[in-house]
Amino acid sequence: MKRIIITDDEIMNLRMTEFILKKAGYETVKAASGIECLNAVREQKPDLILLDLLMPEMNGFQVIEQLGEIEGGRDIPIILLTAAEDKESLDKAAEMGVFACVGKPFKQEELLSKIQLALG
Repeated sequence: MKRIIITDDEIMNLRMTEFILKKAGYETVKAASGIECLNAVREQKPDLILLDLLMPEMNGFQVIEQLGEIEGGRDIPIILLTAAEDKESLDKAAEMGVFACVGKPFKQEELLSKIQLALG
């Protein structure tokens, strides 16, 4: 079973995304902050990370930068979940190697499709 870390500072977003992924057959790990995400990556060795871009304390871009310091961290596909759809953010995400960006609120089918593509 593929393991996915869901990172979002909004608890309702975490719960909704977790419900969708579990129903689709994925194992999930919830992280309510960038720091929790990084700790979960170290402990859980996920197959994919769903990452909210706009979070307090540590945004998604900062999390991506720090993933590079974790063994195997750069090899984990990342899908950004974001309400920010400005060209600058999307370009930066592409430069940082993000697999895909999914706008919030997202459509369940779109998210699951991107996850399937990312996991090969």
